[in-house]
Amino acid sequence: MYDNSIRSVMRRRGIIKADPDATVRKVTKQMARRNAGAVLVIDGDRLVGIFTERDAVFRVMAPGLDAAETRLRDVMTRNPLTIGPDRPFGVALALMHKNGFRHLPVLEKGKLVGLVSARSAMDPDLEDFRAEAHRRESFQR
Repeated sequence: MYDNSIRSVMRRRGIIKADPDATVRKVTKQMARRNAGAVLVIDGDRLVGIFTERDAVFRVMAPGLDAAETRLRDVMTRNPLTIGPDRPFGVALALMHKNGFRHLPVLEKGKLVGLVSARSAMDPDLEDFRAEAHRRESFQR
C-alpha cells in the first residue's frame, strides 16, 4: 500500500475549501458537520493555506480568540507543504510524520487536485478488516 500512488488514496471529493477572510466559527461549524479535520484555504484559484482542528485548538481557543471574529488568514498555516499525486503514498506519510502534521494537499501542475491524510493509511486496512469480519459473521450463521 505504501508504494501505491497518492492519487489512488487521496480524497478528491468532500474537501472543504474556504476563503482566507472566512471566520473560524463558520469554518469550524462546516468541519464539524462534515467530520473533517482540515480546510484548504483558497484565494482565487490558489492554495494559500490550510486550517486544521489543531489550529482551532492551539491558535484560536487556547489563546482566547473570538472564533466569530477571527479570520482564517490570521490563524491558518500559510503556504503548506504539498505533494504531487503520482508520488508514493509512503513518501506522503514520511513527510507528514517528519513535519508533525496529518494533512497534505495534493497539487498537480500547480492546481489543487486532492487531499491526503495520515488517516488514509488506515482506510484500506479498515476495509479489509470489515470485509473479513463480514465473512466470518456469515460463517457463524
